[in-house]
Amino acid sequence: MIWVILSLLSAFSVATTDALTKKALRFHSEYLVAWAVMAVGAVIFLVLLIFIPKPHLDRDFYIPFSCALPLEIASVILYTKALKVSPLSLTVPFLSLTPVFLLVTPFFILGETIGPPGIAGILAIACGAYLLHMGRFKDGILEPFRAIRRERGSLLMIVVAVIYSLTASLGKRAIEHSSPAFFTAAYVLTLSVLLAPFALFSYQQRYYRHGKTFNLQHLFGQTLLPGVLFVIGSLAHSWAVQLTEVAYMISIKRLSLLIGVVYGWLFFKEKGIKERLLGAALMLAGFVVIVLFGR
Repeated sequence: MIWVILSLLSAFSVATTDALTKKALRFHSEYLVAWAVMAVGAVIFLVLLIFIPKPHLDRDFYIPFSCALPLEIASVILYTKALKVSPLSLTVPFLSLTPVFLLVTPFFILGETIGPPGIAGILAIACGAYLLHMGRFKDGILEPFRAIRRERGSLLMIVVAVIYSLTASLGKRAIEHSSPAFFTAAYVLTLSVLLAPFALFSYQQRYYRHGKTFNLQHLFGQTLLPGVLFVIGSLAHSWAVQLTEVAYMISIKRLSLLIGVVYGWLFFKEKGIKERLLGAALMLAGFVVIVLFGR
């Protein structure tokens, strides 16, 4: 199954990009780092566009493409805001809800439906992704949900999870009426331009207003490899989502959370790996169910 390999490649690229940009985030804001990674990808795609055939584009490409872009920008802003105003342990776990929302949104946008085995696999991956953060739940496993009323970041991250389910479905619709390579190149190029004002605002707030030194070469030096991986992961995502149901692809892509845990243990000496084994086992079980019985 080629889509499985591509989905795993996308997951690996996402997790590795996050691990590599962790160092850059110590010196620069989230907006600057996110834009720099995307800008590197945009330059690469700008070159690739010379070799990518331009497909015939109709309204079924332009409408979902145009709808997805503002949602993507909103997700970046809300994601960053959620991490800023609330603890990681009360925000990041809600990203595991994206595959759950994808049981619904692709039906309305793409007409896709998921059978019982597929639903079981998706829910197993979603629950496993949530339980990966179990060691951080100081006041019980339901603490993130109880915190929704008092933690604005928790609510914001739920909105991000909903947006991700919409952009994934809209993106597939646009891919179906263009090509994976062309859509990805056009999407990343446009996003990098739209994110530039936010990066500039972040630069003014963090450096210019306070008279701090800003090293552009340092920023792009730390985001060059993540940018290359971002290109690989984005292309793998677009090709994989064209070959299977969106919910299956994104669920397997969520294994990036599991890969990230392994990276944290191996390279950043993070503790609590044993506490996350239950979540890891559930995610792997869901993966097996989807691959063997989902389609």
